Amino acid sequence: MRQEDLQAPDTLRTPHICEGGNLDCGSGLLLLIRKSMETVPDSEILEIRSTEISVREDLPAWCRMTKNPYLGWRPATEHNKYFVRRGEAAQDAELAYEQARDYRWQTRIHWNGGMQTKVFCRNHSWAVGQPASFDVRDDAPSAVEYVLGALGSCLAMGFQIRASQQQIEIDELEISLSGQIDNIFVFLGTESSGHSGFKEIRGTLYVSSDADDEVLERLWEETLAASPVTNTLTRGVEVKVELRVI
Repeated sequence: MRQEDLQAPDTLRTPHICEGGNLDCGSGLLLLIRKSMETVPDSEILEIRSTEISVREDLPAWCRMTKNPYLGWRPATEHNKYFVRRGEAAQDAELAYEQARDYRWQTRIHWNGGMQTKVFCRNHSWAVGQPASFDVRDDAPSAVEYVLGALGSCLAMGFQIRASQQQIEIDELEISLSGQIDNIFVFLGTESSGHSGFKEIRGTLYVSSDADDEVLERLWEETLAASPVTNTLTRGVEVKVELRVI
């Protein structure tokens, strides 16, 4: 029998639970597991919950790599349960968690000529148009539109992830955002007063769910407080980009 098909017995129980919602091993679940392992005593068992079926294939490989014995999985009504015993390499998992804390996201941006650039990160790339364009149609979205898109996507996924971890069903979710630049002519070099960044961003989250309004409001407040992009826009960020002539 493949390790990925190993069924955990119904009698297997543990007080140590990691709620993974709909996360898979490539989208943050392993970080949650590593964090949860910090509270699990040596040789005791962690139960990991996720609705993402790919965890069944990917988690055993992680367990082999980190030497935390994989004990199998079993289906439940609203998620699957995966069982892992804390092994001798738990300290290595904690080290990996600290490495994730210090991780630096990287991009490379290449000017393609004209009024476009191309952004490269990991295995992705996309075109970006000029920051200030007021035409109805353009060959590529503007940089500030990508900022709004990044904010909306971060909030939408953050809300859904938190809802999933708390077993709250979301039927539909959409965010509408708009922003106003303080003075776009500063960027164009024709004026010097004000600044060329957003002075305000406003929007609305539209959500359909059977959950109570108070529960959804609490989820939304938690999402706003934890969003990486929201915190980037609302806090002072040190930006240091140097010139190097080649």
